[in-house]
Amino acid sequence: MNTASHTDLSSVLVSPRVTITEAMAHLDAAGTGALLLCEEDRRLFGILTDGDIRRAILRNDPLSGSCGAIASRDPVSVAPGTLPAHALQVMNQCDVNHLPVIEADRTIVDLLLRRDLMKGELSGPSAVIMAGGFGTRLRPLTDDLPKPMLQVGDRPLLERTIEQLRESGICRVNVTTHYLTDKITSYFGDGHEFGVELNYVSEDRPLGTAGGLRLVKDHDGPLLVINGDIMTGVRFCDLMAYHRELGADATIGVRKYELQVPYGVVDCEGPRVLRIREKPQLSFMVNAGIYVLEPSVYRHVPANERFDMPDLIKCLLEKGRHVVTFPITEYWLDIGQPADYAQAQKDAEMVAGAI
Repeated sequence: MNTASHTDLSSVLVSPRVTITEAMAHLDAAGTGALLLCEEDRRLFGILTDGDIRRAILRNDPLSGSCGAIASRDPVSVAPGTLPAHALQVMNQCDVNHLPVIEADRTIVDLLLRRDLMKGELSGPSAVIMAGGFGTRLRPLTDDLPKPMLQVGDRPLLERTIEQLRESGICRVNVTTHYLTDKITSYFGDGHEFGVELNYVSEDRPLGTAGGLRLVKDHDGPLLVINGDIMTGVRFCDLMAYHRELGADATIGVRKYELQVPYGVVDCEGPRVLRIREKPQLSFMVNAGIYVLEPSVYRHVPANERFDMPDLIKCLLEKGRHVVTFPITEYWLDIGQPADYAQAQKDAEMVAGAI
């Protein structure tokens, strides 16, 4: 049997001379998490992954630069005819998620994706959706419904998140619950009708955004954790691949937040004025409520105590663990206020293909 593939090769071939911005558009359209760079002769120049682009963003590299400058020039590859089991073994040994198939002269034949080779395996990654909050700021909408069950477009927000997880190859999903648990369990059941295996983690009392992780069972690999009130177009498989590529203990999804100061800012050193900046725009990376955690970090979560994710991250940093950020450039919205919920309703149609 030859190597299994579900990749439309033409969709992942681009010139190394296209800009990073153009490559981002190609990558978004392809949905593969990687592009193969080549000239017209179709000989492999290099591979450009979603992670390469996000690291360039964190470095503040100009997006007008050529994508070839940030690509991996000598990627791990296999020959035509490689069996799927061997291809997956190579991926595991080399810690990669995309594997070019090339001839001896580097002519591109195919691109293999880890998610395709592992499709249908229950040994893949798991996820936790934090859905136990009271949604106080959204009352009266949440008087009779937990916030993740609020309708966004034609279905509940939680259903949208579960669909995204399934499309990313994550079929084992845990949902932490506390407030109006039956509204969630009666709708989703065991998850079979939604193409996933659902497990409910009931909190007798609110344990915060990380405390419930100690109650999650049977997770022996990376765990994706997402707040139940997030609507986003992020491909979770790209986030998992990024986490794996960097060998992180914890990965935090972050979103750029810009703040326009309405006044002139005076920078001083004691009484001495150094400069005046007229209405500067400040830029921050803010927590987007999406994480990937290795099993080794769970022991830092205290049992049966309220513990929030910032507490866990602080603990990991103090212990010198490897914590990285994943910049989210896709659509993202935290539905915390009535205005956010109204915006989600408007956006549901516009970004239907992404969420």
